[in-house]
Amino acid sequence: MAGQITGAEAVYQALLSGQQIDRVLVDREKDTTAIRELCEQQNIPLEEGSTNDLWRMSAEGHVDALALTGRFQTKSIDELMEKGGTIWFFDGVTYSTNLGFAIRTAEVSGADGVVLNVAKTHEERRTIRRASMRADRFIPVIYSNTEEIIAKAKQYNLTIIAAEDVGDRGPWEVDMTGNTLLVVGAEREGVSQETLDKADFIVKLPMDGFVPSYNLQVAVSVLAVEALRQKNE
Repeated sequence: MAGQITGAEAVYQALLSGQQIDRVLVDREKDTTAIRELCEQQNIPLEEGSTNDLWRMSAEGHVDALALTGRFQTKSIDELMEKGGTIWFFDGVTYSTNLGFAIRTAEVSGADGVVLNVAKTHEERRTIRRASMRADRFIPVIYSNTEEIIAKAKQYNLTIIAAEDVGDRGPWEVDMTGNTLLVVGAEREGVSQETLDKADFIVKLPMDGFVPSYNLQVAVSVLAVEALRQKNE
């Protein structure tokens, strides 16, 4: 489970004790020399941010340093799928801003990683990062293709749960507490048939209007909150 250590003194003591830390964030305006030195010695990634950045990320208000725990980074789809947890697959989602918002929601809800099957230019990836509030600092975001994503999910025994209007049950009727691949598709095309054919469960969000579907952000948010609710029970 992801967590954080808040405050320069607490972060410093955690580093001294050898506690497992994945990343440290410090206020660029404050003197955090001792923390920087320990991070360098222990090869722990360190990032600078503004006072406001740390305030928004901290669970305890204004602090001058944060240490993140329970965060796994990799560029390997095998390593990501083997580790398991909650992994998101945004199937065929092309709009960079939408992808950024979706990645942010995944990270906020404690996801372990995101996989994408769309090609993106360097500039488009920058747009995704900006829209996600640079959430890819904290979880892996890996680009691949549908065939490989599904094959790896099956290889490492992830339960594939897709959200689509052909679903036969609600999200709360499926166990999301194990190793899962949560799939949401583009607003117009939806989840690809290739993915639906391999899904273990297809869930449907309840609707009672004339417009045929929710937007992408609603679908992602509903699944994200439901998965988190189940894990916290």
